[in-house]
Amino acid sequence: MKSYKMFIGGKWVDSVSGKMFKSLDPSNGKPIAEFQEGNEKDIDRAVDAAWKAFPAWSDTPAPVRGDLLFNVRDLLKKNKEALARLVTTEMGKVLNEARGDVQEAIDVFEYMAGEGRRLFGHTTPSELRDKFCMTVRKPLGVVGLITPWNFPIAIPAWKIAPALICGNAIVFKPSSDTPLCAVRLVEILDEAGVPPGVVNLVTGPGDTAGTALIKHDRIRGISFTGSRDVGKFVVENAGLKRVGLELGGKNPIIIMDDADLDLALDGVLWGAFGTTGQRCTAASRVIIHKNVKDKFEKMLLQKVKKLKLGSGLKRETDVGPLVNKKAVEKVHSYTEVGKKEGARLLCGGKPLSRPGFFYEPTIFTDVKPDMRIAQEEIFGPAISIIPVGNIDEAIKVANGVSYGLTSSIYTKDMRKAFIAIDKIEAGLTYVNSSTIGSEVHLPFGGVKQSGNGAREAGIEGIFEFSEVKTVYIDYSGKLQKAQGIE
Repeated sequence: MKSYKMFIGGKWVDSVSGKMFKSLDPSNGKPIAEFQEGNEKDIDRAVDAAWKAFPAWSDTPAPVRGDLLFNVRDLLKKNKEALARLVTTEMGKVLNEARGDVQEAIDVFEYMAGEGRRLFGHTTPSELRDKFCMTVRKPLGVVGLITPWNFPIAIPAWKIAPALICGNAIVFKPSSDTPLCAVRLVEILDEAGVPPGVVNLVTGPGDTAGTALIKHDRIRGISFTGSRDVGKFVVENAGLKRVGLELGGKNPIIIMDDADLDLALDGVLWGAFGTTGQRCTAASRVIIHKNVKDKFEKMLLQKVKKLKLGSGLKRETDVGPLVNKKAVEKVHSYTEVGKKEGARLLCGGKPLSRPGFFYEPTIFTDVKPDMRIAQEEIFGPAISIIPVGNIDEAIKVANGVSYGLTSSIYTKDMRKAFIAIDKIEAGLTYVNSSTIGSEVHLPFGGVKQSGNGAREAGIEGIFEFSEVKTVYIDYSGKLQKAQGIE
């Protein structure tokens, strides 16, 4: 079995602990490779290397940093198919989705490279004569990036690209379920010409390497994508750092009685079972008008029963495996909860008795809004169908959870669409489209317990990884006091 090292100060190195862990192929449960089990001392080494590299990198003109990001984009394009196959092998999503994962990384590096010729500040008039006022953007310093396994190329890219264009140095701690994807991405960054120490990779457990990064007093910012519970831990332990959190979701698709049901069906299938439901944007609640509920359920069941489960590398596969055994156990525990709560199981509800971590696509109907399966993030191929009588009730149900990431409404009535846009508590609302599919030039993030107000991608990605500095230039030749002081 091949062993991989960590990347610190521009060199591939062993961990201080000398311990290793394995990454598994979720389609068969077999080991892929082994990786360094980084700890607090490795984080210290990476932080030291990053601070040594930071002055020269932050002094590099932003357009020059942008040229380097274009290099990364080009290498990602060149290696797209190999990276996609790796994503499928290590994480499990079907190959076509894995290609989309890599394409997101290509797109965000291209977008953020262009920001190297912007990084806009503002100019504004002074209240005094012969005085000039402006703002400029400055990097935070050394930032820690902690990423999940479900988008093992795209989400690191969403964080790395803006952090780099703003002039920061990075310590990157990926999920232990997808370390090889992280290694390959860092190899590409190195090949593209990122200077030694600007990007450092530490693999290892969250409770040692991740916690050390969160608490480190020389880290100026933490960007974390993952569960709500870990997000709370980050906030409680990061101290006075810039903290950006992208957490979970319990995302609704509202289907009104005037909706195009065929279109809504496509959206539900994609939202619920794309990436085997392992997306923070997954459509886990279908809030449907009672007049079309029965008809839609029949349409949905027909399609779901034909979905083929298997390795994501096989062309005929519709739904891949869950990421690991623990994920299967979690999804199944919620199936049992749903039964006990009195929801009606339409289909699925069982793990597959075969190698790998497979779970049947699962649909509950006649779900009450306050049931746990309608309130808590399951993160698997399971949806709850909740009947409602009108748009107001639909929005009340949609908002009746602690999350607020993405949302969707299917309707032909623009009045209902705009009511949903205005009233749904979510960071994103889609009209006549699923809850999945964010574009890299637009901000992404949630409200309530789906995040802490930070946004990724678009210009908001620049805001996450930079500080505003206000500059006053007084060329009057005398002391001028603001606020009208004589």
